[in-house]
Amino acid sequence: MDTRRDIAAMLTTTFVTWLGQRTTAVALPLVALAETGSAWTTGLVGGAVGLPMLTSAWWARGLRQRLTTGRSLAGVLAIQVLGLLVIPVGAAVGTVGPLHLAAAGLVTGAATTLSGPGQRALLADLCDGAGAGVAARMLAWQDFAHRSTMILAPPLAGWAVTVSGPLRLLWAEAAGVALGAALLLAVRGAAAPAAAEGATGAPALRHVLARHPEVRRAVTMAGVGGLTWFAFTLGLAILGAETGRPGLLVSAGMTGYGAGSLAGALVAPALVPRLPPLGTMAAGWILLGATFAALPAVTGSLPLIAVVAAVGGLAMPLGIGAVNRLITTRTEGAERRAAFAVESLVHEGAVSIGLLGGGAVIGLAGAGPTLVVAGAAQVAVGLLAGPWLLPPPKGIRAAAPPPDRPVRDRVAA
Repeated sequence: MDTRRDIAAMLTTTFVTWLGQRTTAVALPLVALAETGSAWTTGLVGGAVGLPMLTSAWWARGLRQRLTTGRSLAGVLAIQVLGLLVIPVGAAVGTVGPLHLAAAGLVTGAATTLSGPGQRALLADLCDGAGAGVAARMLAWQDFAHRSTMILAPPLAGWAVTVSGPLRLLWAEAAGVALGAALLLAVRGAAAPAAAEGATGAPALRHVLARHPEVRRAVTMAGVGGLTWFAFTLGLAILGAETGRPGLLVSAGMTGYGAGSLAGALVAPALVPRLPPLGTMAAGWILLGATFAALPAVTGSLPLIAVVAAVGGLAMPLGIGAVNRLITTRTEGAERRAAFAVESLVHEGAVSIGLLGGGAVIGLAGAGPTLVVAGAAQVAVGLLAGPWLLPPPKGIRAAAPPPDRPVRDRVAA
């Protein structure tokens, strides 16, 4: 078995699938508007995508435990391709409507809900036999592959839309995900034998959090961070409109954040295995919260906005790498898959809820005060959930590793 080849295939899959998803984020609203003539339909796919994630604690519990091989994950991506083809095929025959948009969102949302945590869990399982810290490093490189598409996809999408229109980008996304499925078919390694327990003994997500206090603290920080994310995106957009610079503030902030997070993702593979995981994650959220709170004071300068946002972005890959390290060193088998799933559910679900109600919050409190309060909330949860006030138990694991596998890193925060 060539573990390096399997790891390379999984990292490449992450890159090509996310490149496709980020490019079509530009194209999909344009196609929806052109085909239906109604502005409200442009957000229908995005709204439908979130429903499977928010309800996954009930319907996905047993399914996620069966995703223990590259072949099974390739099957999930194949289903995602079918969902992605609904809109371009419908547009080709002139029948795109709200039902098509909702169906595409539900199918792709269900597939991504399973494939994201499943790929992270399988990548960690493949790395278990390669030595201590390898899983954390490879998950950090996977995050880098994901974040690099933040920089590459928007200009690529803008150029493609200008040259050939938005519809071809939807075909390209389906082709990219299909390529990802083919790459996963080449993965010959499988999850550790303990992971096979999942088919018959899938743990409830709440039980995993109760059993692993450090993971629970990390997931709590991720949830609060996701819930307050709207203050950054919507807050800067509204501040720009209020100050006569519509689009400029949020563009500067997102550009700085993207550049900072890419730089952080580049150094995360080397730093994450060497840093205390819970403390690293808490410090990241504290730093991001501080940048949120500082942004209203620097809105007079676009370069300063970009620099402040870049500082917050720099910390995030280290925090994400830290929670991945906690999960890979504290859990294995069925619990590992559940832990990755609950982290994704809490964070992504909180982002959706925050964006849903964020406009109303900003309308009542104002964009500047909302940014300050959101930043203070992240600082507070980082202080309370970090290892400083109440040190977490040391060395907690779901189970001892089998004797023929190397002992993984047990360094507690």
